[in-house]
Amino acid sequence: QVQLVESGGGLVQAGGSLTLSCAASGRTFSSYGMAWFRHAPGKEREFLVATTWAGTSTFTSDSVKGRFAISRDNAKNTMYLRMNSLKPEDTAVYYCATTSRAGLRSEPSDYDSWGQGTQVTVSS
Repeated sequence: QVQLVESGGGLVQAGGSLTLSCAASGRTFSSYGMAWFRHAPGKEREFLVATTWAGTSTFTSDSVKGRFAISRDNAKNTMYLRMNSLKPEDTAVYYCATTSRAGLRSEPSDYDSWGQGTQVTVSS
């Protein structure tokens, strides 16, 4: 298991940007595929973007494509989510997750470890 801690959330105005971080500890970070999800009140957990263990391939949901980008620094055991052009509908709790399964995965059930989440609130 990998332990994950998200940070970087907060309040931002519409049109602004935020970068979330996900710090990992425990088993080898670089062996895992990783992803970001979000969960807004009254909605199901939503996949945003995934990356392979090497960070050479990514898959981004159409809902955030062109605005959100994932990156990882295996030397620092940290993954990032850069969010640009934020909208009020991006308001949610954002989670990072890891998977030991190969490939780029978008189903929450494919992920083994989750962080506690960080709140992002976008004001209009």
